[in-house]
Amino acid sequence: MTPRTLLLLFILVKMGDSERHIVVKLRCLDSSISEEQFDDENFKTATSEDQVAVEDTVKQQFEYIKNVAELDPDCPQLLREQHIHFLKKGLCSLPQAYECLDASRPWLCYWILHSLELLGEPISDETKSKVAAFLSQCQHPDGGFGGGPQQLPHLAPTYAAVNALCIIGTEEAYQVIDRTKLQKFLYAHNRQTGGSFTVHESGEVDVRGVYCALAVARLTNIFTPDLFDGTAEWVVRCQTYEGGFGGVPGMEAHGGYTFCGFASLVLLGREKLCDVHKLLRWLARKQMKYEGGFQGRTNKLVDGCYSFWQGGTFPLIHRLLSSTDNLTTSMEHWLFNQTALQEYLLICCQNTSGGLIDKPGKPRDFYHTCYTLSGLSIAQHFAGGRIGSICIVGDRDNEVVPTHPVYNITVEVAVNASEYFNQLPVPTTQH
Repeated sequence: MTPRTLLLLFILVKMGDSERHIVVKLRCLDSSISEEQFDDENFKTATSEDQVAVEDTVKQQFEYIKNVAELDPDCPQLLREQHIHFLKKGLCSLPQAYECLDASRPWLCYWILHSLELLGEPISDETKSKVAAFLSQCQHPDGGFGGGPQQLPHLAPTYAAVNALCIIGTEEAYQVIDRTKLQKFLYAHNRQTGGSFTVHESGEVDVRGVYCALAVARLTNIFTPDLFDGTAEWVVRCQTYEGGFGGVPGMEAHGGYTFCGFASLVLLGREKLCDVHKLLRWLARKQMKYEGGFQGRTNKLVDGCYSFWQGGTFPLIHRLLSSTDNLTTSMEHWLFNQTALQEYLLICCQNTSGGLIDKPGKPRDFYHTCYTLSGLSIAQHFAGGRIGSICIVGDRDNEVVPTHPVYNITVEVAVNASEYFNQLPVPTTQH
């Protein structure tokens, strides 16, 4: 499977006459939603008390929207301008509280740039050039990117930096990536006996590293089969009895690791190796009945970021099932409640001063802003079977740009990067 073919399989484009806008009624306006609230069956635990407390804060938000909806039938609204202001300010300067993320600076660039592209907000040429120049300082002589200038190269910020440079999408940005050295860096972190990857020199091994390496390799056209020999088999060993994926074989299933694991199999063209039906069952059960958002693990609380880590896995599963199950070709939605997820994100996860959050009462940050908007994009845009549809909760202007469910950059950016790097030969690293 070529990178170009892989991209085209997931393009969520507007589909002309076959595209439909689905108008939905707010789920939280229905009084029967209260039946979905948690029942501790008269056996209180610390976990059950936390769950009830979260549902109480969500209920307050739902009640508020009920009152607003009587005056404004287009509510809720995406606070687009406030979010854009928050993001652009963060791209130029950050408060002292972000000092603890000094080793995550490429991530901050990616989270902010991706959020802005989802909101359809252009970036000035001057800013693009400045961000590209900064990321070039984060590239280590070994080829990978560190969390900041002169920091140890690591697969995670390497993924973030490559995504950010692709979002910028200029010749200057593309040329920051030294593809030959980057391929050598990936080979250096491949554990040749098992197919897994260390995330940095003498670092840990987990499925995040595999996904980051694969995404970077596919997007920049440095993928070779021997670089990922045995990787699919190692990833499948991370699938648990629950159906999701853990960080390494034997760990508990987790939303972030599940996305990384299944997306890795997609990038390898080996999705059928895992138990997809068990995976689908686990994912569907992670959507909270009352809140509408996703939890990351069994018996945990809802969190806005899992709207992508869990929600973004459904389009990947849909594609696999479409090739083996005629049922999905006639469907008009992903296999989760898209309306409920959008309501949770728009009603419960927006900071009125800009930025998005984990759950009501939590502080805003760029990480949650990025992944809640990414989840909102997945929930709005369906492109499966014979019909494409756009399902928008609230104001029609709430629509954000479609994101690519494998790379989590917009579809246009992914296609542009693929076309640019596919014109270049795959490096032949000696290892």
